[in-house]
Amino acid sequence: MHDSFAHVGGLLATRLRDLTTDLAALDSAGWWAVVVDYEGKVTCARFDDVRPAPLPKSGPWIGPGEWRSSLDQAAYERGVQRIRDYIEQGEVYQANLCRVLSAPLPSGADPLALAHRLRQGNPAAYAAVIDVPGTSVVSASPELYLSRDGDVVESRPIKGTGVTADDLLDKDYAENVMIVDLVRNDLGRVAEVGSVTVPSLCEVEDYPGSVHLVSTVRARLAEGMGWSELFAATFPPGSVTGAPKSSALRIINELEPEPRGPYCGAVGWVDADRRTAALAVGIRTFWITAGEIRFGTGAGITWGSDPRREWRETELKASRLITLASSGGNR
Repeated sequence: MHDSFAHVGGLLATRLRDLTTDLAALDSAGWWAVVVDYEGKVTCARFDDVRPAPLPKSGPWIGPGEWRSSLDQAAYERGVQRIRDYIEQGEVYQANLCRVLSAPLPSGADPLALAHRLRQGNPAAYAAVIDVPGTSVVSASPELYLSRDGDVVESRPIKGTGVTADDLLDKDYAENVMIVDLVRNDLGRVAEVGSVTVPSLCEVEDYPGSVHLVSTVRARLAEGMGWSELFAATFPPGSVTGAPKSSALRIINELEPEPRGPYCGAVGWVDADRRTAALAVGIRTFWITAGEIRFGTGAGITWGSDPRREWRETELKASRLITLASSGGNR
């Protein structure tokens, strides 16, 4: 077992100094590793020793036993149909429907060893492993929730998934544009008037095993706006909730039987001294609690959604990472 550490953004952080649930601490001083659950549980860990370094060595990864899903295929497809009914009634335009996979984990399983497997088998722009008291998260997220450089903040929502670019449908593009509009509105609550822009819209990007549509929304923070205000305006991320967000959140709460935890939350780092940050959306993310490993997968549901196809999208998003996490031994 290791002492508390984080490896995120190419930096290795050791010598844990503070743990807090107060987002305002991210505006104070120091370098912080951050995990915020979808349900709002905050973990901010300040480290004294932060330096560029590769992932530390680990022993072999000991994979879990059989996975179970919080929603089986029939239940998931019923949920998709229920969201389509809500869309028909004018309650919502789009809502994300997710399920959580879980499996018992052998004692002594090392999150660092899992991080090595993901780095080799599924490299990701926002790869992270954060292991502090009460929180153990290993992420291979491709999606930027919020980056910060001084007063400039940026979000890069992903919406629309296929095996290849040819698989992308009109529905995928419509979904992306809807979420970009939502992210613009969210950032607009804390931005200087007129500073919200969309530098790129619906770009096709390649990822291991799939392609996605990615857009960029940028804004300049208004005076006096810090991390607490940013989260209050934008969290949970729009790409994993739906539009309008308030209706989507209510419908998600009704249809999903288990909490999402760090999945669909935020995972990353904040450097309060330099006023820089990169927080990923907690997708493609494992978390370990009480002898179990969990992993979430989901899809954005619109009026054009086909229940069977949406189930298959959740399978596509999960299959590569679940396979990596299930096989024993280190590569």
